Amino acid sequence: MDIFNASRLNVWARQRRSFFDEVACIEADGSIVSTDGERKQGMDMSYKGQWGYHPLSPAITRYHPLVVSLANTKEVLYIANRSGNRPSEEGAAPYLDRAIDLCRKGGFKTIRLRGDTAFSQATHLDRWHADNVQFVVGYDAFKGLIQRVEGVADDDYHELIRKADSAFEDKLERAKQPRVKDDIVRERGYFKQSLVYEEVAEFNYTPGPCQRPYRMIALRKLISEERGQLLLDVKTRYSFYLTNDKELSAEQVVREANQRCNQENLVAQLKAVGALAAPLNTLNANWAYMVITSLAWTLKQWFAHVARKPAPSPETRGRQDARRQHGVPDLPATLHVGARTDPALGP
Repeated sequence: MDIFNASRLNVWARQRRSFFDEVACIEADGSIVSTDGERKQGMDMSYKGQWGYHPLSPAITRYHPLVVSLANTKEVLYIANRSGNRPSEEGAAPYLDRAIDLCRKGGFKTIRLRGDTAFSQATHLDRWHADNVQFVVGYDAFKGLIQRVEGVADDDYHELIRKADSAFEDKLERAKQPRVKDDIVRERGYFKQSLVYEEVAEFNYTPGPCQRPYRMIALRKLISEERGQLLLDVKTRYSFYLTNDKELSAEQVVREANQRCNQENLVAQLKAVGALAAPLNTLNANWAYMVITSLAWTLKQWFAHVARKPAPSPETRGRQDARRQHGVPDLPATLHVGARTDPALGP
């Protein structure tokens, strides 16, 4: 994909300066590419019993490709095809390094790596930190870490208010429709889990392969378990996020980590356009197919960058302001003129 990336730099060079003032968020994820074929080289069975390839995740007969993307523009920077039984994070670090170099060469001043727990890449964190690369990654909630966070005083926690909740806190709420689904679940005695509240705390933590501590953000969730109208239990669950960014608050770290979920949408869209598929018979041939077909998605993103909407003329702005003043909405429309058609009167 180096040829594509050379052209990518030319597209980036045409952007405004503000484009490079943003933090370049590089993400990596794997996705299972399943296949029903029986003679495809490199295919294997995943932990789910599926065969296929894994573009960065284990494989049904399937492949498991690795997809490295730039979250700011949803551009695919690298795709690496792998056998379906490979772990999701395997081989990710070299591609992340290449993506970092590409973004810096393009002009981005600040680089941030984001990933889920499979991509914490603890072996490489010290090296990236020394290279002034930020990271916000999920971290496995293993037993020792849970014991550590259970020793944190309750006073050190504070409630996590999601952005959607805070956006409407000062506004009047309209009447809500009844929760039909909840009524059915309660009436039929189904098992249900509900989030009661969330709160965050932080402490310094040194991952095993690292030589220095980083910020560990602990998200504590209180979850109620019900069956019918009977409350069975209230449980506590933890999620952990590791970062070297000292500017972000604990709440911002959680939101930043949650933003990585948008890459799931990117992977789904790549599958929809056929970029993550395995129609050929060898591992490398299917990798080439993925790279070539992903170019269609890349071109769409490039056209969006290059096509700039021209500023309206003073005359156009005056008409728009007059229409708004009189409450007349602007509706997008196209006038089609064909044979035997009067442009003024219509067909």
